[in-house]
Amino acid sequence: MTDFYDDLETRSPQQRLADQVAAVAAQVAHAKANCSAWADILADVDPAAVTSAEAIAQLPVTRKSALIELQKADMPFGGMVDTTRAHMNYVFTSPGPIYEPGFDVPDAWRFARALHAGGLRKGDLVQNCFSYHFTPAGAMFDNAAKEIGCSVIAAGVGNTEMQAQSFHNLKPSAYIGTPSFLKIILEKADELGLDASSVSRAVVGGEPFLPPLQAYFKERGIQVLQGYATADLGNIAYEVPNGEGMVVEEGIYLEIVRPGTGDPVAPGEVGEIVVTTFNPHYPLIRFATGDMSAFMDGQSPCGRTGQRIKGWMGRADQSTKVRGMFVRPEQVAELAGKHAEINKIRITVDQAEGKDSMLVACETDSPSDALLVAVTDNVRNVIHLRGDVQLVAVGSLPNDGKVIDDQRQY
Repeated sequence: MTDFYDDLETRSPQQRLADQVAAVAAQVAHAKANCSAWADILADVDPAAVTSAEAIAQLPVTRKSALIELQKADMPFGGMVDTTRAHMNYVFTSPGPIYEPGFDVPDAWRFARALHAGGLRKGDLVQNCFSYHFTPAGAMFDNAAKEIGCSVIAAGVGNTEMQAQSFHNLKPSAYIGTPSFLKIILEKADELGLDASSVSRAVVGGEPFLPPLQAYFKERGIQVLQGYATADLGNIAYEVPNGEGMVVEEGIYLEIVRPGTGDPVAPGEVGEIVVTTFNPHYPLIRFATGDMSAFMDGQSPCGRTGQRIKGWMGRADQSTKVRGMFVRPEQVAELAGKHAEINKIRITVDQAEGKDSMLVACETDSPSDALLVAVTDNVRNVIHLRGDVQLVAVGSLPNDGKVIDDQRQY
């Protein structure tokens, strides 16, 4: 495949990193100068010192929970938006509540690249079945499809019979929406004897795309590729034909860190996705998604040279209560930071005879009785609970990103 959206997709990895580090530094300077919240968060950061991936990894991480608190104090956007650059066209609402701004500038949420990879081209008629109501997904994809040159049927969600009739009468060539709703529309078309054969391509998201559903669309001859995005950040990564994993969007800088920290994990290790966008209107810098994934080795066989991730692999927010006390990933990170000999920690919570138990497994190349005693003491000091400590060999803990594994049956 040689039909790429632009030259950014085939840059050398070295050039991409240099370009993106420069873009992050510019975004830090812009956000500090134009957004009151970022001026506070980045108060101790010198944008001129952001010259490498290592320097970016030292910047503070901002979590979605912080948006809620900032917005409560300064409605509607918590001082995180630069509204001087362009007219704000939309305000969206997500659970929390969190209010998100929308700017109707070309490819504002960077979905055009994902749609292009999914086979959408200028002149295509596309049925957009993401919601246009409060949430941003409908407008996000509408904006990107128009940037490519597609015409959009603003279908939204629900009204299954009308959706099927639209397939039959208007004959769109592509579908955008959740995979499960596409199946519902196709089944309704079959039930009513309507022709849905014009839909040969789809770009989906918003829910897990499980193998049985993938097989269903393949049997019907529909190419369906999925993307990974959030309401705050827009597009993050996307599938390509004949490729494994998801290619990271060119308009962001993506890191994978150990949950509860801002520390990048080793290559291939599962951790939390942290994203910096280059959007000047709504800067988000080292924004923690709460989602888990891992980088993949090598380049996509499609010819794109960008990094790939394995897709969504669970949630990073593993906080749980043990004997009435919260145990959080940040505490696990603090505990590990007290012992240079420890590579990784995993707390397993279980229950026997109605009582909670806590096992603290620590990977180390230097096991000793002294280390065991020191970690046991610090478990009480940091976690504020007693737990059994076990020193294990490096590499023996699962590579699933979990630092707290709650195995209790509720």
